[in-house]
Amino acid sequence: MTVIAENKTKPAAKMPDGPKTPKWLATIRAILAPLTYIEKAAKDYGDIYTAQFAGFPRQVVVSNPQAIQEIFTADPNLFDSGVANKILQPITGDYSLLLHDGDYHQRQRRLLIPPFHGERMRAYGDIICQITEEVMSQLTIGKTFVARSYMQEISLRVILRAVFGLDENSRFQQLRETLSSMLDTFNSPWSSSLLFLKFLQQDLGPWSPWGRFLRQKQQIDELLYAEIRERRAANDLSREDILSLMLSARDEHGEPMTDAELRDELMTLLFAGHETTATALAWALYWIHYLPEVREKLLAELDSLGDNPDPDKVFRLPYLSAVCSETLRIYPVTLFTFPRIVKSQFQLMGYEFPAGTMLSPCVYLTHHREDIYPEPKRFKPERFLERQFSPYEFISFGGGNRRCIGMAFALFEMKLVLAKILRSQQLVLIDNRPLKAVRRGITTTPDGGVRMVVTGSR
Repeated sequence: MTVIAENKTKPAAKMPDGPKTPKWLATIRAILAPLTYIEKAAKDYGDIYTAQFAGFPRQVVVSNPQAIQEIFTADPNLFDSGVANKILQPITGDYSLLLHDGDYHQRQRRLLIPPFHGERMRAYGDIICQITEEVMSQLTIGKTFVARSYMQEISLRVILRAVFGLDENSRFQQLRETLSSMLDTFNSPWSSSLLFLKFLQQDLGPWSPWGRFLRQKQQIDELLYAEIRERRAANDLSREDILSLMLSARDEHGEPMTDAELRDELMTLLFAGHETTATALAWALYWIHYLPEVREKLLAELDSLGDNPDPDKVFRLPYLSAVCSETLRIYPVTLFTFPRIVKSQFQLMGYEFPAGTMLSPCVYLTHHREDIYPEPKRFKPERFLERQFSPYEFISFGGGNRRCIGMAFALFEMKLVLAKILRSQQLVLIDNRPLKAVRRGITTTPDGGVRMVVTGSR
């Protein structure tokens, strides 16, 4: 492993400086006001600093693109990346590919990538548009609605259709409702503490927050295991949904995935496949309607395609693509990429990190660098038309061997949902004011969920 070129001739320093706040106080601040916390740290200590939080290894926060490139392109075997994601274990389970490295991780990625790319992905175009129309038709003109809630309903139904092949029967209605309710356990900065502070994870009965979460999780498990059993018994080889592909997969010894492995990968897909997309869509609707000039440009581009445009043509629209990228830049749904814990001594930016150090590329700080994104607090889609950013400057989907397998699908869904809504309905923000990002579990979301009203059809 090499260090950045200009530091090769200098002796490596042990660790970068960082906030001296006590661990417990730093943890509370990072949970309750994450943007304020990391912006102040970056201002005080620059684009690499050390942070320490209760229950986590010593963490090095990085927002230097050259350093991020070194992390993303390093041999994955140098890191324990799965262990670094243990915070997700209560949601995803032990067998999730997010919690593993090596051969198992690569095997699961190879299995899960194809349905989210190419022809398989494009086959979902009409389904995405249909679900969007069904959900948005429930709205009444003049009645206020919370955009994020409706975007979550759309994105959850889409991922259910992709994973299971259908979403209409009673089992999937139960799954949809229970999963949404379970994830709402972490819908505020305070309730998000349950994920970060292990001592709060106590089952004190069905009325306690963690007890309610565990019981909802058990209900979801029962639904998933019932579906797995039925699919195994039916052995329908003609189905092409993701669960069918997973059921037919065999390892190098000819063994299928166990029910527990299937359950955990399904939970990973259901969680990662809709929570982040829902939040990104809510932010996009906010920015499009907060800035009239953005909406006007977008509508003009969409109208240029005529009636009932092909989903592929919508996907390739340059300004729509720029709006989606800028949405993911200015308030990324996840503030950090998946971290890496170094296994042995690792040099970066002139520093020497001992084994056990957690390296955390910061999406938010990287996306707000003045030298890469001038006027970073300003929503300006044109910046993505004026230049192309490297995969170490725009990192909303992570990078290296931990890059999000659903990136293409998420962008495809975002564009089609936005196009369908904008072409069919006139929406107005209830509160036409700047919105803040607040914590929701391990992600951030617009404060209040973006309240809007339908004023008419288009």
